[in-house]
Amino acid sequence: MQEIFIKAAFNDIIGQERTKEQLKSALLMNRHVLIVGPPGVGKTTLAKNVAKLFPPQTLNDCEFHCSPDNPVCPSCRTKKPSAKKFSGEELFVRVQGSPDLTSEDLIGDIDPVKALKFGPASIEAFTPGKIFKANNGVLFFDEVNRCPEKVQNGLLQVLEEGKATLGSYTVDLPANFILIATMNPEETAATEKLSDVFLDRFDTIHMSYPENIEIEQKIVLEKGEKTSVQFPSNLLLVTILFIRLLREHKDLVKKPSVRATIGLYERAQANSLIAGRKKVSVEDIANAVISVLAHRITLKPSVKFLQTPEEFLQKEFSEFSKDHSELGGGSL
Repeated sequence: MQEIFIKAAFNDIIGQERTKEQLKSALLMNRHVLIVGPPGVGKTTLAKNVAKLFPPQTLNDCEFHCSPDNPVCPSCRTKKPSAKKFSGEELFVRVQGSPDLTSEDLIGDIDPVKALKFGPASIEAFTPGKIFKANNGVLFFDEVNRCPEKVQNGLLQVLEEGKATLGSYTVDLPANFILIATMNPEETAATEKLSDVFLDRFDTIHMSYPENIEIEQKIVLEKGEKTSVQFPSNLLLVTILFIRLLREHKDLVKKPSVRATIGLYERAQANSLIAGRKKVSVEDIANAVISVLAHRITLKPSVKFLQTPEEFLQKEFSEFSKDHSELGGGSL
């Protein structure tokens, strides 16, 4: 595995070279990773790319993905297990952080019916959670700071010792996986503070918006839907520049992501198609700005009582277009 990670290029992500090097370094030492960055910069894509690097593994075809040499689950212990080759992508398990997530969702729980039959401390009474489904693979925990502190605490033993103890029961089960968690540093609503003891189990890697306009253009052209309509290169660059300047605007708390750039690229093409044009015009872009961007930005408290996001965008686009001849002084 070390040689695989040393040579890893993470080709699914364009740019982010510093982030890739940091991730590669952490993976070489089997470290758990917390990727911190704004929405829409490719955190999920990067985690999936890690899973794709895993070589095929021969494991038992069970809920625990047991190693054939050391089976731990009841089905493998009581029956002759069937083994199969699993790709890294098949061993990629995603958990979405949310306030209603429980420790049982992650670790598993004792089935009352099975507990009566086999005994409450028996492995046969246990129904595994998602961390065991990620055994020998990657557990991707998206927006980890949205889950309750109780869930964080439930993961501490797993992250430190590679095994889980079920509440008051004495059933210890091995859990061998790489945990890649993500969080948005700018969001505070409906989130929990990550405790120091929880953070101490991770290496933190930061990820930001595309480094320059050329990289963002490559992302848009590769990830965005294309139509028969031509989108002039100079017009696309100016469109991307408008969004990049919004990210630097002093009056914005929440800034438009790369998804917003892709959305504007796609919607401008759609508007051109509807109008019967063969080439995207300034009007097509202007007609998409409010729909694509208004809900993706948040104004600072000192500003949002004076104008709506729609009014803000209208003013910014009009002023921006006056300074860029490609937009011909267009407005919303």
